[in-house]
Amino acid sequence: MLMRTDPFREFDRLTQQLLGTTGTWSRPSAVPMDAYRQGDEYVIALDLPGVSPDAIDIDVERNMLTVKAERRPPAKADDVQMELSERPLGVFSRQLVLADTLDTEHISADYEAGVLTLRIPIAERAKPRKIAIGDRPGRKQITG
Repeated sequence: MLMRTDPFREFDRLTQQLLGTTGTWSRPSAVPMDAYRQGDEYVIALDLPGVSPDAIDIDVERNMLTVKAERRPPAKADDVQMELSERPLGVFSRQLVLADTLDTEHISADYEAGVLTLRIPIAERAKPRKIAIGDRPGRKQITG
């Protein structure tokens, strides 16, 4: 139901980790995620620790889902001297192509403990249904 849009995304993520670079709006860092089906919906969980909910942007255009977030450095007093800085800052993004069988009109989003959880219902037309023999719309049945 979901398709990866960029096969080189993992290489970019590894390069950014090795070089210690941060994401920018034109070249954001990857967001780690899990995606699974639970009952009649798809669930996507994205790791965004330390990101304020108002710094998260979720967009759906046709069947393209885009999540962008920015982790900003904390405000520091003038007398603070940084000894170690390993937590990545900058812009993070993830794009997913959603199948036509998903209902993009009813996506819900929750953010708790640094995890953004999106729930996408499966469209009614994609759910399995029974077909009765002889039940064709517009077909007249002859009796008698």
